[in-house]
Amino acid sequence: MRLTVLGCAGSFPGPESACSAYLVEAEGFRLLIDFGSGSLSALQRYTADMNAIDAIILTHLHSDHMLDACLYVIVRRYDPGGARPPIPVYAPLGAAERISAAYSSDNEQVDDVYTFYGLQPGTFPIGPFSITVDRVNHPIETYGVRIEHGGRVIAYSADTAPCEALLRLAAGADLFLCEASYLDGVDNPPGLHLTGGEAGEAATKADVGRLLLTHLIPAWFSEASIVDAASAAYAGPVEVVRPGARYDL
Repeated sequence: MRLTVLGCAGSFPGPESACSAYLVEAEGFRLLIDFGSGSLSALQRYTADMNAIDAIILTHLHSDHMLDACLYVIVRRYDPGGARPPIPVYAPLGAAERISAAYSSDNEQVDDVYTFYGLQPGTFPIGPFSITVDRVNHPIETYGVRIEHGGRVIAYSADTAPCEALLRLAAGADLFLCEASYLDGVDNPPGLHLTGGEAGEAATKADVGRLLLTHLIPAWFSEASIVDAASAAYAGPVEVVRPGARYDL
């Protein structure tokens, strides 16, 4: 199983990264998790064929996690080699309407490009992967994701404040891809995001093998401060992910 970071900027694209998008591959199957603003560019940069996506999970419908799914309609529908068949999209209810509205002012349907499946807490297969999703603590319907294959586990927090569902999804994961948007020790908005310290605490409680920090906002907060706070709460390896980084399990 391979994880490739396409985009990892929090809330809006940064000077060096698109927003959230992560490619997970195994047995020739490519699963894209989130498709945030700017990440279609990265998909072309870090993959040989931007059409070679077999399925998509959208953890929630904030623009920094799904907006380039709208532009991907053009890629699939108007390919000079011929229109591509629909691909499955697993997302909160309302994803089809959200993408259609953002793609076209007259709410043009996109069912020739995507086949939508509504997410709900539970475990189900996607290609060779066993996928578990659960609702996490964010203002809109949002799902953290656990991906299992060949006895290995990648957990992804999506966007969340601390919650028990996050710990269940991350339990014993080899890689824990976890957001860390806020600084510790300040008055952050409640029920929205994690601090570096909270990400580290979750990694410790879930007994993960490696903590990969993502969704940082370098325009607002010091990366070093977030890493220091995470490392103070978690004794294992801590790393801030970068676009193009690959992790093999």
